[in-house]
Amino acid sequence: MKITVGIPDKDREAAARLYWDAFGEKLGFALGPKHLALQFVTAVMRQDHGVCAHDDDGRLIGVAGFKTSKGALVGGAFHDLKQIYGWASAAFRTSLLAALENDIENERFLMDGLFVAEDARGQGVGTALLNAITQEAKRRGYHQVRLDVVDTNTRAKSLYLRQGFRDVKTQRIGLLRFIFGFKSTTAMVRDIYPEPEQKPRNRSGGQRAR
Repeated sequence: MKITVGIPDKDREAAARLYWDAFGEKLGFALGPKHLALQFVTAVMRQDHGVCAHDDDGRLIGVAGFKTSKGALVGGAFHDLKQIYGWASAAFRTSLLAALENDIENERFLMDGLFVAEDARGQGVGTALLNAITQEAKRRGYHQVRLDVVDTNTRAKSLYLRQGFRDVKTQRIGLLRFIFGFKSTTAMVRDIYPEPEQKPRNRSGGQRAR
């Protein structure tokens, strides 16, 4: 398995399909039908806002997205929606998507979804992507990684708990549960610890006495 920051051009459509396989049930009402949703996700995807995993044959098997002040892995605005769905439909869909949390943090590195090919699950791909996201966050100077998980995705939450994330806030979405198919989202954070300080060594390779 190979982990890299950035999604290659050749994998753009494959990444969109994996994204929809993972989140289509939640976003189906806002972005469906599937063929239009795939067009939209492919068009707006920021390849520089994702970490990807490939198997030994070079096939894309997983992606973890993140957000910055410049955008998100899958964002988009009204004009992007209008090009795919038309003006009236885009206005309606924009209001639905705005109801989902779409914040950017300055203090914590914010993930924008993690999704793994169905036939590659249970093989450590999700763990590898979480570790790569953590390293990217550390490289950018952050001390925590944050993600949001919906209450229906118990498998993902179990993974996050095993990998050192902890709950910090749960927010209910009220009547929107009838549209998106879940009742609440939980924000989870993972601490990023600095590398241990290396003690100076003497010329013989041993640690210098203090």
